[in-house]
Amino acid sequence: MGAPHGLGRGRNVEMTLQRQMMFWLGALAATILVLWLLSPILLPFIAGLALAYFLDPVADRLERLGLPRLAATLVILLVSLLAVVLAALIIVPVLSDQIGKFAGDLPEILRNLALRINELAPAWLKEMLAKSETNIQGSLTDFASKAAGWILTLLSSLLTGGMALVNIVSLMVVTPIVAFYLLVDWDHIVAKVDGWLPRDHAPAIRQLFAEIDRAMAGFIRGQGTLCLAMACFYATGLSLAGLKFGLAIGIVTGLVSFIPYAGAAIGGLLAIGVALFQFWPDFLSIALVVLIFAAGQFIEGNILSPKLVGRSVGLHPVWLMFALFAFGYIFGFVGLLLAVPMAAAAGVLSRFALRQYLGSKLYLGTRAPIDAPTPLPSDTPGHRRRRGR
Repeated sequence: MGAPHGLGRGRNVEMTLQRQMMFWLGALAATILVLWLLSPILLPFIAGLALAYFLDPVADRLERLGLPRLAATLVILLVSLLAVVLAALIIVPVLSDQIGKFAGDLPEILRNLALRINELAPAWLKEMLAKSETNIQGSLTDFASKAAGWILTLLSSLLTGGMALVNIVSLMVVTPIVAFYLLVDWDHIVAKVDGWLPRDHAPAIRQLFAEIDRAMAGFIRGQGTLCLAMACFYATGLSLAGLKFGLAIGIVTGLVSFIPYAGAAIGGLLAIGVALFQFWPDFLSIALVVLIFAAGQFIEGNILSPKLVGRSVGLHPVWLMFALFAFGYIFGFVGLLLAVPMAAAAGVLSRFALRQYLGSKLYLGTRAPIDAPTPLPSDTPGHRRRRGR
């Protein structure tokens, strides 16, 4: 009678695990559905949550210095708001002006760049370009005009759209309020959520959340600081070098630096193309632009990236780009904010599932582990030596 009882207990455990799995899958599906339905109004709340998460270590450090949590939060948010206001008053007008002028000058820059390439090209390439010169110039002009029109249309829609204005106002007003309340109560919220974890699985869940936090912190805090530092470096260097649109190109280059080599490639091509158009035949000024990007790559790869990011990110660039495209397509701009934490969580959960699979019978089967020693028969010389005979 013992066998059927044990079999019944095993089936009950299996059913319990199935119910738990169905519950968590249902909760995940419901969360995704709610995010999708509320995505038009989630932007200030997601931004406030991201800001509180980003600034929590600063608040903890000020607390250790003796400042109360409320006062530390007020100081941090006031400094952050002051920085945003200064950037909006000083950097944004110059940046928007440079982007508009760059869009207008883009056709002429491309035509001039094609002429420079034609001058420096070997004879066989010149002949090939001469045969299709009209088509190439027409294609470049058409592409440039379409790109300029698209950029101007996008900027005008962002600035004049009614819903866009509502989103901008809510972002500027609601985000600081959400960030303030979350930052004040951050430790209490974390402790409360920890108390809701299933007791049987709490240690494993805490470990998973710790790994997700390390991955997110490594990217959001480390890579975010790196992008801001590189944007300041490139914008300052190119502006001091006298490059037209240097501020805009430098900021774009720095902000895209979270994708390895993409920021330097995009910014380098733009900057060198503008330098050839602006400085030709002043090779010293062109070389200075190239030197700025070479120095930026050296500083990023050998100094800032190991110190700020290190090995804690754990997000492959291809997986990160896929997450940005996928979440951006599904949830819009809110999806871009959710892409990094969701990609970090998915990466950690995938590695956890792989570890579970590699230690399960589904992978190992019924065979003994590979590293386990094979038992020797009792009458072999090796067995007698092990027993000291």
